[in-house]
Amino acid sequence: MRLRNLFFRAGSPAICALVFALGIALPALAASPVVRDGNTIQLGEITYRLDGVDAPELDQICIDNHADSWNCGAEARDQLTKLIGGRPVHCDDRGPDKNFRKRHLGVCTVAGETASLNQQLVRLGFALDLEPSAKSRFAKDQADARNERRGLWKGCFVSPQEFRRGKRDGTLLGGSCPADKDREIRGVLFPDDPAMPSHCSIKARFAVRAHVTGNIGIYHLQGCPSYPALTKPDRWFCSEDDARAAGFRRAFNCRARQ
Repeated sequence: MRLRNLFFRAGSPAICALVFALGIALPALAASPVVRDGNTIQLGEITYRLDGVDAPELDQICIDNHADSWNCGAEARDQLTKLIGGRPVHCDDRGPDKNFRKRHLGVCTVAGETASLNQQLVRLGFALDLEPSAKSRFAKDQADARNERRGLWKGCFVSPQEFRRGKRDGTLLGGSCPADKDREIRGVLFPDDPAMPSHCSIKARFAVRAHVTGNIGIYHLQGCPSYPALTKPDRWFCSEDDARAAGFRRAFNCRARQ
């Protein structure tokens, strides 16, 4: 502990070298985070995806218990922001995210709290348990949220994973998914002309030709020749990192300007 404290107070290159030579694991320092979406936060130069949970994408639409559509992805982000409440956050680093190695997995906790943000989001019904089994860390939290129809569970939605894949025939979840309205519900959850979320201007389309490079689609940046012609994107992204993490590649005609 003394060595760690000395390192952070003095910032000595010699101490830094010693720490890494000894293989001492240093947890992420408590810091004021930047909330990127419902389960992604940035602490300093490290971006963490909350380990073991999955929140709706920023451009994801859900249906509430009154059959009205709502931007559940933006609401999940706002709920995470409220849980943090401007307080410092500490993340236990669980290593690189296998889907996007520049991003790390983390179990993140707000200063003064005992329950992690990961658990609280599932408990509130604004994130799903990624390990749905009786032995999962968040099994009880998800069961309670589902039974009490909290957050996403009050209405009807598809899992964020199936939304990212554009799986229109995916399983409908929630307490308000009438079978006789199946077609109408899917039309709302996967709109032909999704609205652009605030500050998320990158357009993306699912494309079979992208499968050649191991992707599910192509994204287009403002200023690229292909951008104006894409009037009905399938997805909107706030950053290229987000688009790549979701399995999309940049349009080839965008490369020259980068």
